[in-house]
Amino acid sequence: MKDLPIKNVVLVHGAFADGSGWESVYHILTKQGYTVRAVANPNTSFDADVEATIQVLAQLSGPVILVGHSYGGAVITEAGNAPNVAGLVYIAAFVPEANETFLSLFQSWPPAPNSGFLPPDENGLCWYDRAKFHSGFCADLPADKAAFMADSHPPLAGSVFGNSVSQAAWRNKPSWFVLATEDQTIPPEAQRSMAQRAKAEITELKASHVVFMSQPQAVVQVIEAAAEGALNRQQVLQQEAASDSGSVS
Repeated sequence: MKDLPIKNVVLVHGAFADGSGWESVYHILTKQGYTVRAVANPNTSFDADVEATIQVLAQLSGPVILVGHSYGGAVITEAGNAPNVAGLVYIAAFVPEANETFLSLFQSWPPAPNSGFLPPDENGLCWYDRAKFHSGFCADLPADKAAFMADSHPPLAGSVFGNSVSQAAWRNKPSWFVLATEDQTIPPEAQRSMAQRAKAEITELKASHVVFMSQPQAVVQVIEAAAEGALNRQQVLQQEAASDSGSVS
């Protein structure tokens, strides 16, 4: 096994999903010697999802690469301010700025043509249209897998769209971004814009929204690149911040 400068990886799922989607990524990483945890977000509120992630981070000793998919990108942007987080990896994810509501971010681009994202129901819960689940959410997975995911997906509390992060962790932590070019849930142009704003290292993959499930090995390569380069990049960011502070004074 390789000598790992960062051995801890925490995986955060997004909306309409659960931690089991990370299974292939988990097995590849653990075989490489990484200690991996998958957060079980309750999806009941943004604060609850952030707290669930922070609790998992607190269980690990040493620096961590924090990975988020889709809505999980917003979660890691807040939870990533934890001191043991060394780098962030966004997988076809939202990358909000501080004080930017998720609704405003979601509405910044025209929706993908085949998105099945539904508005909140009478109970304030958001679901994904089952009729569009395969084509809009996971087109590159087998039909039977997509059918199971559609019939078992949890809702997301609609209240999260009024929330925002207090401090964007990507402002002071290095970040990487996997851009899914065939995504019908978060438009690829939206992904690119957010990733560029965060100055993330971008890797493009021809894949659906659940690229981490359809191409786990390629996603693992990005996570490994983050684990190998985060500490050095973090030092560079700190030096640049110190230099900017000195020039202002």
